[in-house]
Amino acid sequence: MLYLTSDNFPIFVPFGVIGFFRYLWFLIRMSAAWTYRPVPLPENPTYVASEDVTIIVPTIDAGEEFKEAANSWLVGKPKEILIITEEKMLGPLQDLANQVDPERIRVLTVPFANKRLQMSHGIKNCTTDIIVFADDDAIWPPTLLPYVLACFEDQKVGGVGTSQRVQSVGQKMTVWEVLAAFRLTIRNIEIAASTHIDGGLPCLSGRTAAYRTVILKDPEFLHGFTHDYWLGKYQLNSGDDKFLTRWMVSHGWSTYVQVCKEAELLSTMKPNWRFLKQVLRWTRNTWRSDMRSLFMERYVWTSHPYVAYTMVDKLFNPFTLLVGPCLVSYLIFKSTIPIEQGGYHLPWWNIICSYMVWLSATRTAKLLPHLWTRPQDIIYVPAFIAFGYYFAVMKLYALCTLHETGWGTRAGIGDASAATAAMDANNEK
Repeated sequence: MLYLTSDNFPIFVPFGVIGFFRYLWFLIRMSAAWTYRPVPLPENPTYVASEDVTIIVPTIDAGEEFKEAANSWLVGKPKEILIITEEKMLGPLQDLANQVDPERIRVLTVPFANKRLQMSHGIKNCTTDIIVFADDDAIWPPTLLPYVLACFEDQKVGGVGTSQRVQSVGQKMTVWEVLAAFRLTIRNIEIAASTHIDGGLPCLSGRTAAYRTVILKDPEFLHGFTHDYWLGKYQLNSGDDKFLTRWMVSHGWSTYVQVCKEAELLSTMKPNWRFLKQVLRWTRNTWRSDMRSLFMERYVWTSHPYVAYTMVDKLFNPFTLLVGPCLVSYLIFKSTIPIEQGGYHLPWWNIICSYMVWLSATRTAKLLPHLWTRPQDIIYVPAFIAFGYYFAVMKLYALCTLHETGWGTRAGIGDASAATAAMDANNEK
């Protein structure tokens, strides 16, 4: 590298500073994740699942995978499971519930398929102190509920999340599922680090998260949750977990995430290119929520400064990531010009090889926690590198299309405004 920079050293200084800064924070994040510890189980717990926990599952198309998920939830002995669906799906979901446990599973309906309205309907029908929201395909370990409830021993904690791992839909993971697994590994490290550093995190993932019922039954929360608009005119249906997390911060509640095997759930991901549509939806939600947190609500700056830094970093991440290929392209161009005319002496193929070695080494280092348990996935590191650059471009596209609020990966999700209007009219009656 010094041999290359001897041609024109100053051009490399700003890029070197950016790289040093980013990898310094990467080491800080890894150190924090290594020193993080989950909350241990109390000897005399305040909350017991059989008395204090209701699981709410908003869904419109649960299938056979629901049986495996529901059976895993029932191992923790919750008081009740509420399945909230649209009216036309009542019959099929009631049949599924009857096959699993008709005594502890109730199926309720709303007129339209709308996740936030389904969740709010479940909240209104909950009678326990703790609500756990779960996706219809989230598979829990037997110890998940006790470890989640342990965090609520601290009366300041309003919401609790868990770590996650991908479960393959088929016999073998597709490249899309491996990419999702890579992302979850990195996320598990990030949330452990932020929880350890300042007690916050960007998002309590909606795949499984627990909250104090008293917070969610607040009429102010229920109205804001079901009447959430971007720029005052685009009603949001997805991004419910982001809203819940911001509500905890803005109303003075603490959060915690149990990053440990005892509370690590399994979740399926799209095993095909539709995974990209999922990522696009998540990315739009992240843009909207992070900009609200940083520039509109602004509570995160004083409550969780490290989380605020990670949000700012994500705003600039696509630009800094795309700087690399631009610089390499410039160097390749300069290498084709004779030295006496201002060109670089290093051949173009040497530049490309050096860049690929650097990329492979740094990206593999980030994935070592995943590769430790699944070393066979190392063959997908090149796909992860390519996906990283695609993701940077997609983030910029998502930024330009924040008015798009559709679900993207599920049929049957209608217009959020129409569903909310119908709910308001029904409430007035």
